[in-house]
Amino acid sequence: MMPRLSAHMTVMHNAANKAAKRLLRDFMEVENLQVSVKGPGDFVTQADLRAEATLREELERARPGYGFLMEESGASGSDKWAWRWIVDPLDGTTNFLHGIPHWAISIALEKRLPEGGGEISAAVIFSPVNGEMFWAEKGVGAYLNDRRLRVSGRREPRDALFATGIPFAATSASHRLAFARTLGALMPAAAGVRRFGSAALDLAWVAAGRYDGYWEMGIKPWDIAAGMLIVREAGGYATNGAGQDVLDETVVAANPHLHPRLLELVRDGLAARAG
Repeated sequence: MMPRLSAHMTVMHNAANKAAKRLLRDFMEVENLQVSVKGPGDFVTQADLRAEATLREELERARPGYGFLMEESGASGSDKWAWRWIVDPLDGTTNFLHGIPHWAISIALEKRLPEGGGEISAAVIFSPVNGEMFWAEKGVGAYLNDRRLRVSGRREPRDALFATGIPFAATSASHRLAFARTLGALMPAAAGVRRFGSAALDLAWVAAGRYDGYWEMGIKPWDIAAGMLIVREAGGYATNGAGQDVLDETVVAANPHLHPRLLELVRDGLAARAG
């Protein structure tokens, strides 16, 4: 049975649903969107900006005083925040622009810890095209709409399907080298490797058991903050490239059987970059 939504989770669901309505309308008319270029292969659309504005308005109205870390507008609010929203209004922008129905809204809620740093306490990843709301709260579990999620139970890489993010034009040469080393080692050992273009959904799909593992390098906090909690609450591991449970530029997520092996391969790739 799905637990009753907390006050925070209700706010996050409502904000995601409201932003999704306009995004879906824009997606149906994607050829008419005004597109500006942030960098090679990294586009921002008017849809992106409108969604971020809607999410900020909804979250700020419900919880005034909370800080923000958002993909388009960066960090804002008090430096002494006790709670902070980490938001990607449109994860999978390139898919969106090309009419590919694989993109999501990602919202995480971070709580500042007394000893310093923070921890993600609640998370939502919403795929409006499919009507799939992945969500989790720390200690409560992970859910897809009203169904409890568990990571897969596969133990051997030869039976496992992995996801990744392939470096693109703006990616540094060192990241491309690290990725190539990791992929080259994993491909011969795995049942398959997929690149669908949304880090948030890659993590959500690990939590749902659709993927057995996922890794990516050169990632941003708003891409993975929500998904890492959802994986953990579904019984999986989600760490950085050093195996730590922190947000970093590298993410490694998998079920408990496969995470150590995937982490080893990613570490070897990162070592090649350092060398």
